Amino acid sequence: MTSATAIRLRESPLDPAHAVHDHTLPAGEPYLLAIEKGQTLRIVDLEGNQAVDVIFYNRDDPAEHYSATDTMLRQGGIYLTTDSVLVSNEGRAMLTIVADTCGRHDTLGGACASESNTVRYALQKKFMHSCRDNYLLALQQADIGLGKRDLVPNLNFFMNVPVTPEGGLQFADGVSAPGKYVELRAEMNLWMLVSNCPQLNNPCNAYNPTPARFLLWNA
Repeated sequence: MTSATAIRLRESPLDPAHAVHDHTLPAGEPYLLAIEKGQTLRIVDLEGNQAVDVIFYNRDDPAEHYSATDTMLRQGGIYLTTDSVLVSNEGRAMLTIVADTCGRHDTLGGACASESNTVRYALQKKFMHSCRDNYLLALQQADIGLGKRDLVPNLNFFMNVPVTPEGGLQFADGVSAPGKYVELRAEMNLWMLVSNCPQLNNPCNAYNPTPARFLLWNA
C-alpha cells in the first residue's frame, strides 16, 4: 500500500433542482441521514476547507459499518477520490465515489475528541466542542440503537492529512475550495453519521468551521 493516490476529478451531471433531499448543515453541527440503496449522495464544501467527518452503517444490520482498514486495502492507498469504494468491516462495498471535484479525502486523521484536543493542544481545550461529542449527540437524539461503543474510525471528506517520510501525520491546509463536492452511490441501505467538524486548533477547517450541504437523488 502507498500513501499516494492519483487524483481523479469528475463532474456530476445531476441537477440540484431534482434532488429529493437538500440540507445545509451549520458549522460544527451533527447530522444523521438515512440513505437508500441506489441513491446518490452529494456532500458540498460550501465555503472551502471544511472537514466533514463521516461514519456509515448498514441500516439493515448496524453491526456492519465503514472500515478504514478494509477501504485502504481495497484501494491500495490512503486517500479517496473518484471510483474509490468504501468498504465495510465485512468486506462489502458500502458506497462508490462516482464524482469528485476536490480529488482527495482523508482516511487517517480520525475525529477530534476532548481527549485528543487535550493531548495535541492544551489542557484548557478539553471542553471544546468535538466531532466525537457530535456523533454521540446525534445518536442519542435519533435513538436508533447505536451508541458510544459503535463509534469506529471515520473518514474525513475534504480534509488534507499528508503522511511525513517518517510515517507521521500532518494536519495541513485543505486542498478543497468553495463549492467543491464529492458524490457517492449507496450500494446498500445506510445510516450516515456526520460531524461538520468544529475544530479550531489546526488548519483542517482553515481555523474557521463553515456549513456543508447534503443532497440526495433517487436511482
